[in-house]
Amino acid sequence: MKVDRRLVAALAVPLAVASLSGLATSAGVRDWYPSLVKPSFTPPDWVFGPAWTILYIMMGIALWWVWRRQGEVPVRTPLTLFAVQLALNALWSVLFFGLRWPGAALVDILLLWVAIGLTIRAFRQVSVRAAVFMLPYWAWVTFATALNASIWVLNR
Repeated sequence: MKVDRRLVAALAVPLAVASLSGLATSAGVRDWYPSLVKPSFTPPDWVFGPAWTILYIMMGIALWWVWRRQGEVPVRTPLTLFAVQLALNALWSVLFFGLRWPGAALVDILLLWVAIGLTIRAFRQVSVRAAVFMLPYWAWVTFATALNASIWVLNR
């Protein structure tokens, strides 16, 4: 059985970003986040790890579906937008948990939300299923934006 190297790389990229973000923010998650006033709709802490893992895997699969079309259709813009949204995703973790700046993280997550939407639109031009695989991530970031905004307001 031959493994597609692009699939392995496409999965590894978002999972690596997730791992690096986790390392950079672990102290804030452990020490600072529990002390914050949170809205009533805050999920239990154990939900975040599995949810993000599934979303990063789905992002990687979507990335692969687009990347493997390289040479058939233009993919530079979709891949660039994917990289931008992934960088904004990583930056959010650093701003919110690492630097403990929920206000700055809110600005970042709003930009992330827009970048995900642009990525989905660009992915749709290459692979409809790739765009569909990005929708749960966009929905989760919509929820995370509301959570971030609420935490910022409640703890100012």
